[in-house]
Amino acid sequence: MGQVIKGKPVADKISEDLVKEIEVLKGKGFQPKLAIVRVGARSDDLAYEKGALSKCKKVGVETEVKELPEDITQDDFIKELKKLNEDKAVNGILIFRPLPKQLDESVIKYVIAPEKDVDCFSPVNVGKMTEGDKTGFPPCTPTAVMEILKFYEVELQGKDCAVIGASMVVGKPTALLLLNENATISVCHIFTKDSAKVASQAEVVVVGVGVPRLVKENWIANGAVVIDVGINVDAEGNMCGDVDFDNVQEKAAMITPVPGGVGSVTTSILAKHVVKACKQQNNL
Repeated sequence: MGQVIKGKPVADKISEDLVKEIEVLKGKGFQPKLAIVRVGARSDDLAYEKGALSKCKKVGVETEVKELPEDITQDDFIKELKKLNEDKAVNGILIFRPLPKQLDESVIKYVIAPEKDVDCFSPVNVGKMTEGDKTGFPPCTPTAVMEILKFYEVELQGKDCAVIGASMVVGKPTALLLLNENATISVCHIFTKDSAKVASQAEVVVVGVGVPRLVKENWIANGAVVIDVGINVDAEGNMCGDVDFDNVQEKAAMITPVPGGVGSVTTSILAKHVVKACKQQNNL
């Protein structure tokens, strides 16, 4: 029976460290601030926003929500974004995605100031992540995966790791961050011939595909570490991950739950990135 590795202790430790860091910054006259840009009022955006505002308040990061109309034009959106880029009081900008169809993300990602882009929207930060440049901002969720592995002392160097899912939100960045820790990576996606076989040969498996309980016990080697990034609602209306938790737990050495796993660490990473941005912008 594998150890259930929860996100709360990881989030609490990050928050504890941030409170101390922010006190020092305030003592020097600096107040870290996050601006959240939300177009419309999608329920998942509102849920994440609520968690982010609560976390920021708890650790001492100031926040501002820029709520924009669902039908905003691209020009008006860019105008609002440029104002935040130029606002010296704002250290971090989080744009909720996906954006409505009339807004072209392939254009907007070049507008957001890379030094304020705390969730890796800008190609500059994607490039820094690829190079292992620590001054950049990798996406918050994959960074939360790495923080959990670090907190529970999972050695990654030389380990065989499988990442199930190849999105720019979870899969690709997670694979890059694992690679930066000198792990050996296999990435499975919709065209992979036998994902179960690939996963079953790995010592660490990270899953982020958005398919309820996709990963069964035959996908997992005895003693593997399993990190479940999926958040789904099953037919009975229960929240569940991409991993068949009850059965996989029998084989895994460690496994994250859903809810209470990776998701609970993500907002702490967001706050951490805002503090990092504040320090870098002020050469501290």
